[in-house]
Amino acid sequence: MRRRLLPLVAWAAVASVAHGAPPAPVETAHRMVLNGHPVRYTAEAGQVAIRDVATGEAHGYIFYVAYRLPAKTGGPPRPVTFVWNGGPGADSATLDFHVAGPKRAVDGRLVDNPQSWLAGTDLVFVDPVGTGFSRPTKAEYESEFYGTIGDVASVTEFVRSWRILHGAEDAPLYLIGESWGAGRAGSVGYALQKRGVPVTGLMLISGGAGLNSEHTPRNLAEALRVVDLAETARFHHKLPDGPASDHAAIERWARTVYAPALQAPEALSDAQRAAILAQLAVYTGLPADQIDAKTLRITPRGFRTGLLKAQGKTLDVFDMRKSGAERGPPEAPAILRFLRHDLGYRTDAPYVGLEPIETGYAPTGKYPQGVGSRWNYATGPATKEEVAAAMAEAQRTGAGPPRIGAPLPSVEELVALNPKVKVLVAAGQYDSLNSCAANAETGQRLAGAVAQAVTFRCYTGGHMMYGDEATRLVLSQDVIRLVGGAR
Repeated sequence: MRRRLLPLVAWAAVASVAHGAPPAPVETAHRMVLNGHPVRYTAEAGQVAIRDVATGEAHGYIFYVAYRLPAKTGGPPRPVTFVWNGGPGADSATLDFHVAGPKRAVDGRLVDNPQSWLAGTDLVFVDPVGTGFSRPTKAEYESEFYGTIGDVASVTEFVRSWRILHGAEDAPLYLIGESWGAGRAGSVGYALQKRGVPVTGLMLISGGAGLNSEHTPRNLAEALRVVDLAETARFHHKLPDGPASDHAAIERWARTVYAPALQAPEALSDAQRAAILAQLAVYTGLPADQIDAKTLRITPRGFRTGLLKAQGKTLDVFDMRKSGAERGPPEAPAILRFLRHDLGYRTDAPYVGLEPIETGYAPTGKYPQGVGSRWNYATGPATKEEVAAAMAEAQRTGAGPPRIGAPLPSVEELVALNPKVKVLVAAGQYDSLNSCAANAETGQRLAGAVAQAVTFRCYTGGHMMYGDEATRLVLSQDVIRLVGGAR
């Protein structure tokens, strides 16, 4: 590895920190074997200012790590893919160092990742303001970034600015987001396309499909979740063997019996209600007395807390094959050394997500709460009562963040502007926050340009399905196929 930074530039970068600005971007040169071939690539760590267009004042800085391969002489520019996680309030290290980047965390250390997505596209990992090393410039600007509307606006501006600053305006543009970040990707894609920045493709991981229209009736989508819950019950040996409980039989029952019942549960007789509760108990492993007898609905939280209740265990939100509290990432020290030393990005700011905020300085001695706890989910005017009710309902169901107001424009609106865009929607079979069965149904019901644009995939694994070794390889192949074929 050879650092491409002159001593004078290094001095200037350190000097700028003393005046409150972040360090200047630092580029380093690296080698690795990628898909069986030796390659040279550069890594650049830096920050982009998010400026008020009227005054030019920086209201925040967004940190990124970009990995790039040289384009072939005389050939087209390599695609550039912007990658982020979700939260809201999550940094990008999980995707960078677990599946996509040129380094992968293994047993607390970083090793070369020969299946890195860098094989098909240059990569820019993005930490939205309030995560990683990214910060607002003043406390008064925090509200501009810590909310759904401002988050989309600031990340859109980051993508626009980074492409200009790096001369990448002609490169095919892809956006990949995980969890909350999937919704961000859909809305940022639309915002960029509306501004005349062509978006070639999206990958939405474990965060929905960005479809604001109801293609699958709600009662059917909810009924089909039983198919997913049954797979988790099967994993935990809570599903009886035999053809009566195979995948096809469960799906058939969900469509023909359970979905109509959810359409009008109040119209059922006591005998019908009891029969459905009994069958739900068989197919999900939940005791009938743990299922709401009035609504006949099973919330994600209800399933997670109920399936192994007799054993004193609660299923993991992100991977229902697991139970119990997860420890912090053992690779955090290795990642921090990589950023600050191998990549030469010398900053003493805590990396929020890998380091406790308390390691830094708080002028009053009182440290701020995490970004997620301060997030403004509203996408339109909302009363305090409406916000409180939405938050309480999200807490009750455990189905993910609340929705307050109309959804922002996303995939369907992007396709209307650019019918050639390609969208890959990924979900993990054991993720309590997603449904492979409902996704498959929606995929069958799409029509027109949206049907041509959107592809659904279900992977073995959880929310971070790339934690399964075999799935990581398949997912990476699908990403390379996306960036290679959606031009």
